Amino acid sequence: MTTGAVTPKLAALAWPLVAGNLLQTFYNLADMFWVGRVSPEAVAAVSLMFPLSWMFVSTAMGITAATIALVSQYVGAGEDREADNVVAQTAFLTVAVAVTLAALGLAVRRPLLGAMGLSGRVFVEALAYIEVIFLALPFTFLFFAFRAALQGAGDTKTAMWLMVLSAGLNVVLDPLFILGPGPFPAWGTRGAAVATFVARGLAAAAGVYVLLRGDWGVRLRVGDLRPDRPTLRKLVAVGYPATIDGWARSFAAVAMAALVAQFSVAAIAAYGIGVRLMSVSWTVAGAVGQATATGVGQNLGAETPDRAAEVTWKATVGTMGLLFAAAALVVAFPAVAMRAFVNDAAVVDEGVVFLRIIAPFWAFFGGTMVIQGAFRGAGRTKVAMALSFLSRWVFRVPTALALAFAWSVTLPGGATASALDWGVNGLWWAFSVGATASFVVAVLWFKRGRWREGVIDREPTGAAGVVETD
Repeated sequence: MTTGAVTPKLAALAWPLVAGNLLQTFYNLADMFWVGRVSPEAVAAVSLMFPLSWMFVSTAMGITAATIALVSQYVGAGEDREADNVVAQTAFLTVAVAVTLAALGLAVRRPLLGAMGLSGRVFVEALAYIEVIFLALPFTFLFFAFRAALQGAGDTKTAMWLMVLSAGLNVVLDPLFILGPGPFPAWGTRGAAVATFVARGLAAAAGVYVLLRGDWGVRLRVGDLRPDRPTLRKLVAVGYPATIDGWARSFAAVAMAALVAQFSVAAIAAYGIGVRLMSVSWTVAGAVGQATATGVGQNLGAETPDRAAEVTWKATVGTMGLLFAAAALVVAFPAVAMRAFVNDAAVVDEGVVFLRIIAPFWAFFGGTMVIQGAFRGAGRTKVAMALSFLSRWVFRVPTALALAFAWSVTLPGGATASALDWGVNGLWWAFSVGATASFVVAVLWFKRGRWREGVIDREPTGAAGVVETD
């Protein structure tokens, strides 16, 4: 990514990431498709568990955001041995954190679901699903580590092919474990989680094998798996804002799910399906953002910041154009998109409204995600974190409270402020407001240019700390 025309190199780096992320989304959609054949309560349960499970996965994304930044900058600077050491320390750290989080999640699973307001059949289905998802966390973390290591080195195709294998297996196992044809048990929502467990375990094992081989740009060296405190501190220093970023997004998703849960089962199910459809745009934008992170990191390592900026702007414009086109298709045929997952008329009607309100703003979601990827590639993970907080906790959640529910307060001086009481539609509009406002802030922040310095030490030992001023 440090020489030649930017656009074709960015496209070559991004398309396997887009394909891999779409495959991930595809098997999430497959879960929803087959769970939709069980009951609306099962759909609601899996819908509400998606942001909760993602909250734990966000920790892995934080660690691996640091991996991408450090590996890409070391590769750009020609320090391949330092890049290999980062890979080993990432593997060590991800496994340790994943096992801890899995144990914690299993210990508090019941009170956690209760705190979210789940009850009755939805509680039972959600519990069956999330228990297995917690057990799959170590596999999930290892696969994230593997993908980040290769991505930082500029190889995005290998992880894509492993995603093909994993997603394909998940799609085959879903109907067998969920519906239980023939000799298979009809496990319902638990079956969807078991299929995910098996698929992620296989992908993690294959990823570790690839890294041990070392034929794809970076290598996992067994001797490097001993704790290296300077490198671990660097991973934590660069990664913890990205982890907090992920938690902020996940907690916001949990908060929005809790707000949706105040309405009908049809609204909850429509929200779950609608978010899955939205996730197609998020996965495309997230993949381009990952490619942007690699391009920015390698160019900062090579001390060519103007080229890093060119990568970012071209990626942003291209992604937004693609998402505008996809949104136009969804707005034109929203009922068709909903009926692919559920035949319940009330759920379809609610989903149509959801998509018509939110889809026109997909491009702004995507543009922000690409710019966040650029900040992460530069190692400025605190800025990406701040953008997530603004998008969700400053713009989205307060707007949702203001638009969706009936309330009023008396201000100093006797004036009264009241909510608009738009019902569940107010929640949908809150997504659109947050997406637009956060995109404007992201563009202005990136143009400040304080991300141009990078974070790696130029000394051969690579042992110096990380400095972040933004």
